[in-house]
Amino acid sequence: MFTDTDSFYYSYTGDVTNSVQRQYYQSKNSDYATLPLWKKVDDRFFWNKYMLSELINTQNPLCDPWIVPVIQGFVQIEQCWIDTVDDAESLSAEGARFFQPPVHLPDCIGKNYTMILISRRSRHRAGTRYKRRGVDESGKCANYVETEQIFEYSSHVVSFVQVRGSVPVFWSQPGYKYRPPPQLDKGEEETQIAFEKHFSEELSIYNSQVIINLMEQTGKEKVINDAYLNHILEYSCPNLIYVSFDF
Repeated sequence: MFTDTDSFYYSYTGDVTNSVQRQYYQSKNSDYATLPLWKKVDDRFFWNKYMLSELINTQNPLCDPWIVPVIQGFVQIEQCWIDTVDDAESLSAEGARFFQPPVHLPDCIGKNYTMILISRRSRHRAGTRYKRRGVDESGKCANYVETEQIFEYSSHVVSFVQVRGSVPVFWSQPGYKYRPPPQLDKGEEETQIAFEKHFSEELSIYNSQVIINLMEQTGKEKVINDAYLNHILEYSCPNLIYVSFDF
């Protein structure tokens, strides 16, 4: 169904499209628990939605178990442990060295914890590098990915979410040579409309955000870097913090 790629994931029992943070806030809605799985999903990451459209359009509860959302991205789950004094004593004879001193843990607390990494690629404006760039009229930027790091220890769960995507202005890199120079495709006024649509959605989903710009401030990328900064200044949103790193 999805060729031979290993980047598609699904679950019959859990929502893999929404971060732990969003699921927590959604669960406060009394109707949330009674919804079928596919009605809880984040539509941005529902990759097989079109394939299931006929079942979805029936609005028949009997179809709900057959509507299983699929995401594209990456998932890895690792069981880890905390180095304790007992571990240090058992390893010291072998000459093991620690970057940090081992910790003392009460007997009632376990040493094991779980680290989970989930990357969810948006189904909007997905494409190959150099061929899919910038933003569209609805504010969707190319190759958008939400990455969530989940730390689970005992009864505690912590989630950290970050997103990345193509710079949300109208731009492209025409040509087939290595790293073709980027160019702006539309004027400032038209671009500002799409730019604000993009960040309006971002702020509605994630609230305040810190923007990390990794583009070159000189050279080929300067034209896109300058346009990005100008549109941020024009937007003048107090819930956005802009930080630029020039490597």
